[in-house]
Amino acid sequence: MYIVPNPIEVRAIEKFKLYIKFENGEEKILDMENNLNKKYYQKLKDYEYFKNVKICESGITVEWKDGEDISPENLYYNSKLIKNK
Repeated sequence: MYIVPNPIEVRAIEKFKLYIKFENGEEKILDMENNLNKKYYQKLKDYEYFKNVKICESGITVEWKDGEDISPENLYYNSKLIKNK
């Protein structure tokens, strides 16, 4: 089983996209817009809330204040590479 690299930096860069830098040096963009229709992500429709994304305490993914998060696999595999190692 392949273990995905942990994120080391995250920030909202525009409406509903995240810039993520991973420990392997890759930099990626994750577009969250399609997820906003899911009940779990409803609060993220508020862009001020969305911008407060951070790396979770365990360091394996990103999260928001009220516990919304993304699985490490989705975070890595569903984001688009913008800069390789």
